[in-house]
Amino acid sequence: MKPLENSVTVSLATTANDALVQAFARLLPQLYANAAPLSKADLDEIIHAPGNHVFIARMAPEQRIVGTLTLVHFRVPTGIRAWIEDVVVDEQARGLKVGMALTRAAIAKSRELKARTLDLTSSPGRISAHHLYESAGFAMRDTRVYRYQG
Repeated sequence: MKPLENSVTVSLATTANDALVQAFARLLPQLYANAAPLSKADLDEIIHAPGNHVFIARMAPEQRIVGTLTLVHFRVPTGIRAWIEDVVVDEQARGLKVGMALTRAAIAKSRELKARTLDLTSSPGRISAHHLYESAGFAMRDTRVYRYQG
């Protein structure tokens, strides 16, 4: 684990344990109000899925899990692409650079994977998140994201 700002450490999850399951149970509803809790098996499947990289942020001194980000990479005919998904920082840790630490870790991993692009989406109302992503070097694209829910 590499120490970052404000005693935040970011690491890749390698296996689901009780502490990680409990952290996701606490964090996911802060991202999506109706988020269903993940079982240990669910979380382990996500962690070990090909192309998934689940980053965990911990805050010193107690090493409490205060954030998570999932980086997904995949190969398409135009090259390796990467997406940042499900970024959540505990309400009590917001403003402490946890989101930036997670984002920098994802950027570093996407470079290591030689991804041509690293994309993410962010809801229009998440102004603080927009500022974070822009300060990390992301630029808003002139595109539309479509979703089929069939």
